[in-house]
Amino acid sequence: MTTPVSFTDPKTLDEKIEETTRFAPKFGPDGLITAVATDAETGEILMLAYMNAEALAKTLETGEGWYWSRSRGELWRKGGTSGHIQRVVEIRTDCDQDAIELVVEQTGPACHTNRRSCFYRTVKADGTLHFRD
Repeated sequence: MTTPVSFTDPKTLDEKIEETTRFAPKFGPDGLITAVATDAETGEILMLAYMNAEALAKTLETGEGWYWSRSRGELWRKGGTSGHIQRVVEIRTDCDQDAIELVVEQTGPACHTNRRSCFYRTVKADGTLHFRD
C-alpha cells in the first residue's frame, strides 16, 4: 500500500515561502494550481493544465502526470486513453509555490490535436495566428 502524500500548508510556514525547503503548494480558491509540462530533453513547453491536491499527490505517487479537468470536473491521467503518457523526471515549483512545472519524458504527442506541443501557433505583430513548423 502506498503512503499518501501530504503537503505543507503554506499558511503554517514559519519562514518566507521563497526561502523554505518544504513543499507547500499554494492552491487557488478553486483548489487548483497551474501546471506546465516541459520536455525533459529540450525544455520545450508541451502543455498547460491544472492540478488539484489529489492530482498532485497521484503524480508524486505514480511518477506519471495527473491533472484536474476543469471542463469535465474530474481527475485524469495524461495518456489514459491515448497512451501518450508523461513520465515525470522532476517536479519544480516557482518562487511562491503557486505554479508547478512537470519536467517529463513524453510518449507521443502531448496535445489532444495530435501535435507534439499544445503551443503550436505563434501570434504575429498584426495579431494573426500562424502555425509553427
